[in-house]
Amino acid sequence: TPWHLWVVGIVGVLWNAYGAFDYYMTKTGGVDYMREVGMTDAQISYMGAYPAWMTIVWAIGVWGAVTGAVLLLLRSKWSLWVFIASMVAYVISLIYAYVLAPMPDSSSMIMIMQAVILAGCVFFVWYAFTASKAGHLR
Repeated sequence: TPWHLWVVGIVGVLWNAYGAFDYYMTKTGGVDYMREVGMTDAQISYMGAYPAWMTIVWAIGVWGAVTGAVLLLLRSKWSLWVFIASMVAYVISLIYAYVLAPMPDSSSMIMIMQAVILAGCVFFVWYAFTASKAGHLR
C-alpha cells in the first residue's frame, strides 16, 4: 500500500468529519448552533424549511464522504462508489440551493466554500478511481 493512500485516507476522514459534525450540530443544536456559525435569520429559516428529501440528500453527501474515506483506509474498492454517491448528493444539494430554492443571503464566502467542497469531492473520487485502477484497493 503506498504511503499516500494513508495520507489521503486520514485527511479524508478529518476533512469529512467536519461536514459530519456540522450536519449533526445543525440537526441537534438547531438555531443556537446556526447562529454560532454566523447564519442570518433568513438562512436559519431556509434551513428550517428544508424538505425531507433534501435532508436525505444532505445526509448521503455528508455520511457518504465519511464512509468513503474510512473505506479508502480499509483499502476497499467500494470507496470509489461511495465517494461517487456522496459527490452526486452534493451536486444535487447545490442545484437545490442555487436553482430550485435559492438560499437567501448567499455571500461570496459561502460560494467559495462550496466550490472548495466540490473540489474535494472531485479529488476523492479521482483518487479512489486511481487507487482502484492501480490495484491498491480490493
